[in-house]
Amino acid sequence: MQIGFVGLGRMGGNMVTRLQRGGHQVVAFDRAEAAREAAEQSGARGAGSLEALVAALTPPRAVWVMVPAGAPTEQTIEELAGTLAPGDTVIDGGNTRWTDDIRRAQALKTRGLHYVDAGTSGGIWGLENGYCLMVGGEKDVVARLTPIFTTLAPPDGFLHTGGVGSGHYVKMIHNGIEYAMMQAYAEGFELMSESEYGLELPKIAHLWNQGSVVRSWLLELTASALAADPKLANLKAYVEDSGEGRWTVEDAVAKAVPAPTITAALFARFRSRRDNSYADRLLAALRNAFGGHAVRR
Repeated sequence: MQIGFVGLGRMGGNMVTRLQRGGHQVVAFDRAEAAREAAEQSGARGAGSLEALVAALTPPRAVWVMVPAGAPTEQTIEELAGTLAPGDTVIDGGNTRWTDDIRRAQALKTRGLHYVDAGTSGGIWGLENGYCLMVGGEKDVVARLTPIFTTLAPPDGFLHTGGVGSGHYVKMIHNGIEYAMMQAYAEGFELMSESEYGLELPKIAHLWNQGSVVRSWLLELTASALAADPKLANLKAYVEDSGEGRWTVEDAVAKAVPAPTITAALFARFRSRRDNSYADRLLAALRNAFGGHAVRR
């Protein structure tokens, strides 16, 4: 099958390679010339602009957008919409908020264009292992694009989740759960790191993946990280969030659904980015004020 692909970063470039290996014809574009050249080396046809990419595809066209969420995705889709023709499809594989999907799909529909949202999980390991795909959109459009999805995904790794926005909604909840799982591992391993037993954490992480009920790919990554640097001395305790955790918590509040674990995991990331915080200084000041407790200057 033929497909256009916009965005050839760490995930996008690997996805193009996997599609090429699967026998598909990919026309690829990225603003970075080096990224386009890398895609060409994998067998893709490089395009120097979005207009050139669209011109190289046979109608009805399908173009996968894999650029950072927010303004870059918005601008890319808007530019594509002015170049594509009725019957063509835009696929957004980034971490877009599902409400933006609904708005975009309605806007594109007035131009005769289809819109599909593809929640994509797999990271830099997806090239070999495949990408878990959660896809929202019109049933017949998704069905036509199924060869693309099944090539990118491992066996049983692709699901049409429902209407437009459902794919990114499911991916959002997936990432919220991921926040909570990572936080639980982090807290447990920190507690063991303070143990009086001198525990060998890399070996414990490896052990728990051998039939334990807490085994997972995240725990495999934990074992690898600890084997390389048991004390994690080369890292700073600074953890970013890419948006999906916030949106999950916002959705929980809107629906009055209790999600304390995911919320706490999100707030732990916020806390990791604060050094000598105002709140902690105020706590120290209050303890000193009411009880005369010592403070550090």
